[in-house]
Amino acid sequence: MSQGDQSSPKDGKTAEAPADVRNVGRAYHQKRNVKIIMDSTADFATGVAERLGVEVIPFSYVDADGVEHQDDRWQEQDPHEFYEHMRKNPDARFHTAAVTPGRYFEVFECAAQEGLPTIYMGLPAGLSSSIDSARQAAQMIRERYPDFELYVLDRRCDSAAGQLLAIEVVRQASLGLTAEELYEWARDARYFIHGYFTLDSFDTLAAGGRIPPAAANVGGKLDIKPELSYDLNGALSLRGMCRGRKKALRAIVQDFRENYAHDTSLPVGIVSTDAQKDADWLEAQIRKEKGCEDLTIIHSTVSPILGAHVGPGMVALVFWGKDRREKISLTDRIARKVKKGARGPEEG
Repeated sequence: MSQGDQSSPKDGKTAEAPADVRNVGRAYHQKRNVKIIMDSTADFATGVAERLGVEVIPFSYVDADGVEHQDDRWQEQDPHEFYEHMRKNPDARFHTAAVTPGRYFEVFECAAQEGLPTIYMGLPAGLSSSIDSARQAAQMIRERYPDFELYVLDRRCDSAAGQLLAIEVVRQASLGLTAEELYEWARDARYFIHGYFTLDSFDTLAAGGRIPPAAANVGGKLDIKPELSYDLNGALSLRGMCRGRKKALRAIVQDFRENYAHDTSLPVGIVSTDAQKDADWLEAQIRKEKGCEDLTIIHSTVSPILGAHVGPGMVALVFWGKDRREKISLTDRIARKVKKGARGPEEG
């Protein structure tokens, strides 16, 4: 019951989602009175967003030649070719930039003119300032359209974890939740989605200034592979260092065992940057876990936006699990209460 991470066709036609994704769409995409918007960094598998009726804002990136490209979710570009180019040209860097308030304003104004209450769930502030641009645009829209309901939510979870959140938000909407209720539901739910991943090398992270070049050099020589996740703000978080790729993959499986919610009605996601062999290995291991034999597992490919920062060979597992907030320290819990009391309710 898995869906391979195939790219979309290049002839301009809408890709037909594989059977499992179509089933998810039929179960969740009912008539609803809320418009749901995501962005292309949610790394939707082929056909999922379309089946769910979710609008996707395409982000953009600039290649090594200075040419700007729109992230069309692999409609016009083959993901293997993209990541193979990165492998063969390690010094050729791709660049990404935050989305402007003006771009968000255009999208939100179209939604306002449609009239449906709208919720946008965007890339975490821990990775990009785009969510701040979205909030600025939302405020301008509220001033121009005072009767229009618009909610902006920081997903606080990365890549295809956003896809899992979107699937469940759509289902809750189909069950009758209003836009305001959905916003409050998602504000809590985002902390129950886990994501664990490993990289083929540290080189791309080092080139982007996210780790020191010396650390990348040592890691390469010693065949050190990291296991990473994201913190409560959606920022990159190092969980451990493993000697060799297989140990890093096993560490991901162990985190699944320790944190999985054991609710087989919820799909699991596996996403990679052209590392399908390891993605398939992860699926096989997950299906060996008790009660997980028939899980719906959705495979997808990381967009160029996030792929430009992690490089080829990344593979990740995302799933619904324990409340990630439970792992913060006692002193951090106290600090959060103090900040909340001083500033009012937590901003989305």
